[in-house]
Amino acid sequence: MTAVRNVVETGSTNDDLAALAREGAPEGLWLRAGRQSGGRGRQGREWHSPPGNLYASTLVRLRPADPPAPTLALVAAVALQETAAAFAVAGVAIEIKWPNDLLVAGAKLSGILLERIGDAVVVGFGVNLADHPADTVRPAINMGMLGGAPDPARFLEALAAGFARWVERWRDEGLEPIRTRWLAAAHPLGTALSTHSASGARVEGVFDGLDESGALRLRLADGTVQVIHAGDVFLF
Repeated sequence: MTAVRNVVETGSTNDDLAALAREGAPEGLWLRAGRQSGGRGRQGREWHSPPGNLYASTLVRLRPADPPAPTLALVAAVALQETAAAFAVAGVAIEIKWPNDLLVAGAKLSGILLERIGDAVVVGFGVNLADHPADTVRPAINMGMLGGAPDPARFLEALAAGFARWVERWRDEGLEPIRTRWLAAAHPLGTALSTHSASGARVEGVFDGLDESGALRLRLADGTVQVIHAGDVFLF
């Protein structure tokens, strides 16, 4: 069952949900903040958090028969892409970049951060609805440029419903329907990509889909395929 708590400002919705998870908060709880003073993305990067955008986190309580927890990254991406596409003007292509960023013509629209807390996974969503950072290395974009900035509460209502629906399918049907939907919304096969590991190693190739576990398949110039389970991925 979905329940939403709203706060005007907090440090990080993921940190707050993590604390609530440790206290026994149930699956389906969402926390939305009007702004964050300490928002962060992957690898601790600062997340631009002005008013008017979506900053929200939820949690999933893992069950013994669930698919592997890291595949919730794909579930979150599918749910968010579906929601964003519903609010964008017709004809705008909102694509998923592995594992769960949304891009429009190569510009970043959103980010998702998953963190494991015991038997729970906290899933944080940051979506540029009304504003986006202008000083990033890679370009960014906001929903206001795609047909109008949605009200954050209304956007979250749709996202929460979609996420619950996809989590149910993930549990009942396994990863394959999520993987299929993810691929349908991703940038095309053959898209030039580069990956950067935590150690800084860089590998270049082209997008060759996902393997059965949801890992990225990167086809190298010599025709071999490297399977990427973690790391930053960039479009050229």
